[in-house]
Amino acid sequence: MPVTSEQRRQADRRRVARGGRRPTDKPGFAPLILVADEDDASGAMSEMILAKLRFAVARVDSVDKAVSVIGTLRPDVIVARGKDVSPLQRAAWPSGVPFVSVTDEISEPEALVDAVRIAIRGIKNTQH
Repeated sequence: MPVTSEQRRQADRRRVARGGRRPTDKPGFAPLILVADEDDASGAMSEMILAKLRFAVARVDSVDKAVSVIGTLRPDVIVARGKDVSPLQRAAWPSGVPFVSVTDEISEPEALVDAVRIAIRGIKNTQH
């Protein structure tokens, strides 16, 4: 039976954009996002945006470093920006880690967050 707004205890939040976690969530269960960005400014911006939305963020400054830590960190999503991100895509493929490649179209904060949310939803849909 669907729940109507009159039956909810709190206001309907479906139209409000949300991040990865809510203030009432228990600590320790945030999706881990590996941010690999060769540009310091855009990497710091991506890290700040995702951390502000309560995602757990691990940042590295090159694609090569990301390839070397992917097996150890086992991130939920990889966000990468660089000249050649194909080695990181190949490293992520066997484990099925979703990959978000930051391009000019995804350079805006809202587009980045939407791409990460879509990747996380894809994980949840394949687990059921």
